Amino acid sequence: MYEISVRAAFEAAHFISGYNGKCSRLHGHNWIIEAIVRGENLDSLGMLIDFKILKAELNKVLDEFDHRFLNELETFSAENPTAENIARQIFRKLAASEIFSDSTKLFAIKVQETPNSCVTYYE
Repeated sequence: MYEISVRAAFEAAHFISGYNGKCSRLHGHNWIIEAIVRGENLDSLGMLIDFKILKAELNKVLDEFDHRFLNELETFSAENPTAENIARQIFRKLAASEIFSDSTKLFAIKVQETPNSCVTYYE
C-alpha cells in the first residue's frame, strides 16, 4: 500500500452561527488543505498518482472557497462552515474527480485552520 499527499491553501472568511465565543464574529483564516491518496498499484512510471495532477484537481476544488465569505456559499447554506464541514465538502468534491481509479482512492482530507488546529475527514 502506498500513500501520497499534496498540500494547497486558500484564504477565506467565515463565522460560526450559534457559537458562544469569538468565532461567532466574522474572521478569516489561511486554510491549509492536505489531500491524502492511497493505493496499491503503480503506473508504468512507478507512480501511484502524479503529484502535479492531484494538486491541480485539489486547486480546482479550492477555487470555490478562495477569497470568499464561506457562509454565503451554497455549499454551506444548511450548515456552518466549520473546519469539519469544510473538510467533508472538499473530500466529496475531490473524490468525485476522474483522476481516481478502483485501485487509487482519495483517503482523507486534512484542513488546518491555524498552525495548531486541524481536522481530518475520511469516509
